[in-house]
Amino acid sequence: MVVFLRLALRRIAIMPVMILGITLLVFVVLQFSPADPAFNALGDGATPEARAAFAEEHGLNDPLPLRYMDFLGQLLQGDLGVTMPPSQPVADRIAIALPVTMQLTALGLVLAIVLAVAMGVTGAVQRDRWPDQVTRVLSMAGIAIPSFWLGVVLIQQFALNTPVFPTGGYVNPAESFSGWLQAMALPAISLAIPVAASLARLIRTSMVAELDRDYVRTATGNGLPRALVIRGVLRNALVTPLTVLGIKVGYLLSGAVVIETIFDLPGMGKLILEGVTGGDTALVQGTVLTIALAFLVVNVIVDLLYLLVNPRIRTV
Repeated sequence: MVVFLRLALRRIAIMPVMILGITLLVFVVLQFSPADPAFNALGDGATPEARAAFAEEHGLNDPLPLRYMDFLGQLLQGDLGVTMPPSQPVADRIAIALPVTMQLTALGLVLAIVLAVAMGVTGAVQRDRWPDQVTRVLSMAGIAIPSFWLGVVLIQQFALNTPVFPTGGYVNPAESFSGWLQAMALPAISLAIPVAASLARLIRTSMVAELDRDYVRTATGNGLPRALVIRGVLRNALVTPLTVLGIKVGYLLSGAVVIETIFDLPGMGKLILEGVTGGDTALVQGTVLTIALAFLVVNVIVDLLYLLVNPRIRTV
């Protein structure tokens, strides 16, 4: 436990450095954006004097390092700036949109894990039989299908041809949980299928390797129930897939941005699209930074889970 705590603290200790790197990257990339904040804020009817005054007031003429320090100072105070007119705090817009994206990502992740474990275990236990062949074909198809294309097909089949689910929109779970589940089902499935397919292949491969080990044959020969043997094998086999789970969560987060646009969900994806199309640098900067930080936090959590389930790495 002491070793685990030491490794966990080491992971957490490097987070500030990584956060600083993320803020620097996001700031620099957006500073070289062709969008002119003064033009976007004042419109094309503004005089050159008005634009110059706007740039002076908002520090746009300051050296880049000074603007970055100001940016960091605002971040430490929880200030992400304001959107283009109508002016609203970016933090307030993100506070409304982020829960929608997190709900979609969490639902997609749970669905992906359930499908991946079911397919991976079935393929490994039924190795080289028809269930294994079916799960392998499904996995290959799932990896090859893009989420956005799958989302369009699901809308066509299950919202237009057979109106079981809505074509889009968001329902607050506090108002109607069934309505929320119905609205989030197709977006979550669109996100989960590619992730589940790739994870299922990893789980199958890991389980096949574990099933061939001596301790499994010994346990089976001693009459241990098959279900208990499979449970123990699955626990050991999940170590490898867990190492890539953090990357998959990042894929879900970035994929949610696209899926939200297709299903008209008021999440971070819609905010980013609004910021990009409107040339709103503060909005794009705030949303991209928030998603990057969420990805970082999730990866640290996955790293800690990996340390928990894999005792061997604690001895390194």
